[in-house]
Amino acid sequence: MTKITLGKGINTGLRRAMERDPKVLVMGEDVGKLGGVFRITEGLQKDFGEDRVIDTPLAESGIMGTAIGMALRGYRPVVEIQFDGFIYPAFDHITSQLAKMPARSHGHVKLPIVVRVPYGGGIGAVEHHSESNESYFLHSAGLRVVTCSNAEDAFWMIQQAITSDDPVMFFEPKRRYHEKMDVDLDAGAAPRDMDQAVVAREGTDVSLVAWGPMMKTALQAAVAAEQEGTSIEVLELRGLNPLDIGAISASVRKTGRLVVAHEASKFLGLGAEIAAQVMQRCFYHLEAPVERVTGYDIPYPPSKLEHLHLPDLDRVLDGVDRVLAY
Repeated sequence: MTKITLGKGINTGLRRAMERDPKVLVMGEDVGKLGGVFRITEGLQKDFGEDRVIDTPLAESGIMGTAIGMALRGYRPVVEIQFDGFIYPAFDHITSQLAKMPARSHGHVKLPIVVRVPYGGGIGAVEHHSESNESYFLHSAGLRVVTCSNAEDAFWMIQQAITSDDPVMFFEPKRRYHEKMDVDLDAGAAPRDMDQAVVAREGTDVSLVAWGPMMKTALQAAVAAEQEGTSIEVLELRGLNPLDIGAISASVRKTGRLVVAHEASKFLGLGAEIAAQVMQRCFYHLEAPVERVTGYDIPYPPSKLEHLHLPDLDRVLDGVDRVLAY
């Protein structure tokens, strides 16, 4: 076992994928000599050369269009979008071409591209560096959307995403990049599929569903609630589309109550879809309405106010109290 950060997990996973397949390449703004603004690709250009770790112009639309062209020629590009809010110039390519071309060609054309998106707040940055914009891509049929919350999943999931023949949006919680855990880098295979949800903590009274940057807060809430006699089952989503609704339903049937926590705005966030599907599948098991604990429906606030915008321990526990009040 080796103790590494989440960021190092992605870096090591990228390195393993590039060693196995010479068609895998990394491209994006400052990913080469600088190693990326978060240093996630540090050392890769030195070891694999400028032809496989490519510093691109500051033009997300051009980066994405180039990656699609390279995928059509048999390569497996891994594109880094420097910040979540910088992805919008590439939005047309992602939603109109990357997501649609395999279906448009009846499966004859494959676009095995991974789009890495550092997302979420909590780093003291301005609004277009701190967004949780996963729902835009969840709504775009043809894209797989995944996210990790720890170093082990980061290491394995980036490799699984690269080997997938589907285009994958790979969301990375930037405020968790430096958190460490022990990872078995020599294990023969990943412990689970990248779409599979995980019960991070067993419980009996309330199901708490979270993903990415909210996982740490969700687990803290479970520990705090236990001290007051409430047993929270924490379920981590790793694949957001496809959604492991079976795992969510199984947990809700066990506890009878559900709280969903995410950083993104509440309106039309993934929490709404989860609530709708749970209502359809688990209606007769629910003891209370599904509760959502989310960011507010506002543009991301200035950095000095972001702690008021992001769901924290108290807001999550308040959501738990509301479903227990029925």
